[in-house]
Amino acid sequence: MTGRGVVTISASYGAGGAEVGPAVAVRLGLVFHNRVIPAQVAGRLGVPLAEAEANDETVARGLWRVVASLGAMPDPMGGVVPVTEQLDERTFRQQTERVVREIADGPGGVVLGRAAALVVGDRPDALHVRLDGPAERRLEAAVGRIGRPREEVRRELRANDAAREGYVRRAYRVDPVAAHNYHLVIDSTALPLQTVVDLVVTAARARGIGD
Repeated sequence: MTGRGVVTISASYGAGGAEVGPAVAVRLGLVFHNRVIPAQVAGRLGVPLAEAEANDETVARGLWRVVASLGAMPDPMGGVVPVTEQLDERTFRQQTERVVREIADGPGGVVLGRAAALVVGDRPDALHVRLDGPAERRLEAAVGRIGRPREEVRRELRANDAAREGYVRRAYRVDPVAAHNYHLVIDSTALPLQTVVDLVVTAARARGIGD
């Protein structure tokens, strides 16, 4: 392990992951790896970035319709491998896992989502964080941040939670909400997000991560 450590953040919808992640990265002097992950996955699979971004950490049906239309996809070891219905989601997940592990083994950084706590595992140079909170409070926070109609955001919250939890359960056979998967679990709806950032940074530094 040659990096400067990695912080993984799992955040339910409305829990502030998109705000906390970059702020933690800045405080620790690390890179926030978010957009770069689907970009690298798209490059390795030979599909448009928009497809990878739209299907990131989901069943990725749209992505695989594009790939399947080509009849084959790049093999990281060289050549191509045929696409089958059985391999679709697994192959996309494996490429994402490779990128996350390369981040942890290389420069380190802060990774939001991608089941990264499960991918990176019990490394001494990693901190795994879960941000969550009661659904109604997460809904209020999300409405306040994005300003869309409440019922529209509620539907999005339910769909997003179900999709992400389903992805982790299906791919890793674990409950993504279970506290034992993380070093630090925070109800980020009960605290100012700046306080949440402070807690994560303190815990990361205690594990020797960052500057």
